[in-house]
Amino acid sequence: MLAEVVDAVIGVDTHRDTHQVEIALPTGTPIATVTISNDSAGFAALLGWIFDHAPGPRLVVSIEGTRSYGVGLARAVAAAGLMVLECEQPHRKDRRGKGKSDPIDAHLAVLAALRCDVEWLPTPRADGDREALRILLDARHDLTTAHTAQTNRLRALLLGGEDTDRQLARGALSETVLAALARRRSPRDADRAQAVRHGELRRLAVALREGSRALQANRTQLAAIVADLAPGLTDRRGIGPVSAAQVIISFSHPGRCRSDAAFAALAGTSPLAASSGRTTRHRLNRGGDRALNRAVHTIALTRMRCCERTRAYVTRRTAEGKTHREIRRCLKRYITRELYRALTTTMTPANSPTDA
Repeated sequence: MLAEVVDAVIGVDTHRDTHQVEIALPTGTPIATVTISNDSAGFAALLGWIFDHAPGPRLVVSIEGTRSYGVGLARAVAAAGLMVLECEQPHRKDRRGKGKSDPIDAHLAVLAALRCDVEWLPTPRADGDREALRILLDARHDLTTAHTAQTNRLRALLLGGEDTDRQLARGALSETVLAALARRRSPRDADRAQAVRHGELRRLAVALREGSRALQANRTQLAAIVADLAPGLTDRRGIGPVSAAQVIISFSHPGRCRSDAAFAALAGTSPLAASSGRTTRHRLNRGGDRALNRAVHTIALTRMRCCERTRAYVTRRTAEGKTHREIRRCLKRYITRELYRALTTTMTPANSPTDA
């Protein structure tokens, strides 16, 4: 246990403006508490406070929210050479009979760290290129949402026009179609409603063209970073830059997940027993990282459609009496194992910093 190899543990309950901090002995006995501001001055003051009160050099900092309110503190503490652990929010059962306050949450962060196994510590997710992927995927989500809304709006306007426009609404809005709509001019004898409609058609066509180019540029950036972090990952069947980026973001760095089974639990692809009486079966896991689960799901559907080996597997399992959902669950578990082994092999420590 971590309590056996450290001199003290610092627990931090993070907030937008301030952080509550407690330093405690390996027995869990508090030594001192302090409240700091969530800025560089507060981080520097905390580091001095820690070294003033620490009973020894072996220190661990357990921070709640290392990728939200605590991200700045986690980076400052890691840069100072201290080990940072990612602490989850306390469960309701941990709070039972203790109440809720910032000092209590800081103490619970200390206790959560002391209970950790030394060999499998919850280190924060990696920064650097992984953070760049996360930003690009967030931007892609916004671009895709806006692109879908604009496409639906443009089709609705086309359906309200002449026969030619209604025919365009039924087909694909290709670059050629959008370019033609962007160049279209309103008729001279058009009334106000027609003029507004034509103006909105042109605006949406231009916005869709720009959105498509932004999405393509986003995909190119994702592909370049994925190729640097995990060479050869997108060469595998069914894995594109977007799915690969999400897998890398959730995987973070070698060592974060102790085994392929732990990675499967994180992805929500680990089988859950659903047996009763004479029925022995497993069902889909609806927990875990749902963004990672969607990426694995996309890979599985692509392989079921395009990969001859996967199609043969589906045919064989169907003949054995498995349902389509059960077959998909098995495939997602196999894909998760393959991804874990590929990333563990290709992502070297130089490409996967563990500091937050």
